[in-house]
Amino acid sequence: MRLSTDDCWSHVRAADHGVLCTLNEKGTVDAVPVCFAVVGKVVATPIDTVKPKRTTELGRLHNLAHDASATLLCDHWDRYDWSRLWWVRAHVARRSAHDVSNAMREECDAALRGKYAQYRHTEFSDIIVFNVKSMVGWSGLG
Repeated sequence: MRLSTDDCWSHVRAADHGVLCTLNEKGTVDAVPVCFAVVGKVVATPIDTVKPKRTTELGRLHNLAHDASATLLCDHWDRYDWSRLWWVRAHVARRSAHDVSNAMREECDAALRGKYAQYRHTEFSDIIVFNVKSMVGWSGLG
């Protein structure tokens, strides 16, 4: 069953993670699982230092510098009860750093720390803030 925009927002707010899809310079999609939080009508995802990585200069940052458009896919799977399946695809665009106020950055920081206990005592290398352009979703519940 097709989800309303309000239902899409509800599902995305409740999702514990998503898959961020960006377009690389070769024209192919790079998809990576991400933590994120919804603040008002924007989505924020951190570049953290909690999980091991070689560098905080991640491919998604390079891709977004080339093309600010991306897709965030969130879903819920239940292999035993397909009536509980759902997915939401949010078409997003990265806000440039000068379009993110200090107040918005602080609100996103607080939302991420509130959602994920692992972030409560660490610093972020960066927070990527996305405007949501559109959402589409589906649910097995009718």
